[in-house]
Amino acid sequence: MAFNLLIVDDSASIRQIIKRVIAISGFAAGDIYEAENGLFAYKILAGKRVDLVLSDVHMPHMDGITLLEKMKNNQALRHIPVVMVTTEARKQLVDKVMKLGAAGYIAKPFRPEEIKRLLQKILGVEDAGSNEAKFEEGDF
Repeated sequence: MAFNLLIVDDSASIRQIIKRVIAISGFAAGDIYEAENGLFAYKILAGKRVDLVLSDVHMPHMDGITLLEKMKNNQALRHIPVVMVTTEARKQLVDKVMKLGAAGYIAKPFRPEEIKRLLQKILGVEDAGSNEAKFEEGDF
């Protein structure tokens, strides 16, 4: 089964890196939508089937925390898991987003296998085989 994902980050290059990481990880992604902030993401969520959201925390117009709160307060969207992806790894922020209902948290820089493992865990997907050899060395 392929899963539709929404990547929310104000940096186009970070969105492309995350898409590339998902592609090389071997994760079964279907459509991958992109939004430059929470406001655009919320509009996408209103019209597309999305199985999981990967969202930055700090963005203009609507940040990731506000997006998470709006999703959790919307009956039609509250079931969609949200993974926060950010450079800020303060325990206070991690605790806050987890308390608000985030399904997970990934700090930048991240390794491709971290994203793959977290997506598989959250979506209940078993690894069909190790793709570790396909990963390039280094953090993204």
